[in-house]
Amino acid sequence: MIVTAIAFYVFAAIAIAAGFMVIAARNPVHSVLFLILTFFNAAALFILMGAEFIALILVIVYVGAVAVLFLFVVMMLDIDFVQLRQGALQYLPVGALLGLVLVLELALVGASWVITPDAVAAAASPVPAAADNITNTRALGQVIYTQYMYLFQASGLILLVAMIGAIVLTLRHRPDIKRQVIAHQIGRKRSEGVEYKDVKPGQGL
Repeated sequence: MIVTAIAFYVFAAIAIAAGFMVIAARNPVHSVLFLILTFFNAAALFILMGAEFIALILVIVYVGAVAVLFLFVVMMLDIDFVQLRQGALQYLPVGALLGLVLVLELALVGASWVITPDAVAAAASPVPAAADNITNTRALGQVIYTQYMYLFQASGLILLVAMIGAIVLTLRHRPDIKRQVIAHQIGRKRSEGVEYKDVKPGQGL
């Protein structure tokens, strides 16, 4: 029990410190690396809680795909981060207001646990009993695809809209680049694609 508590505090401290360095690091590549470290420590915390499936999904999906994709995008794109940071102070009041609202919400949640300890048990999702021999993955699937089915589908739609928005915002049309037009290729005639050359004897290569 003591070893579990020590491991929890160690992983939690590293996760909090790495999460702070994600927004504090000046180099965007370092921020992505700190984000990967945060994901690994969060996965370790899930393992301590007994949620092995969520921990593996966090490592495989977020670390193996999302974070590595961020790293390659940041390294490959020629982005002037100094120019992007210009004018960031004008959004500081709005960011501070949102941060204050988030802190107040967390304080209210913590106070509700202290004032009414039964609130945690009342808000908990129904978990199958251990005697039913149901695995962690099956129990999670039963909760997601029954009680939270519509919310799960709504989150998928939100991610789809975010993906389409990212594609629209980053899509750039440059007139100096030759692009493929399928309709022109299909409608091209033989005379446009084949040129007849009458090579005389001795004129070839």
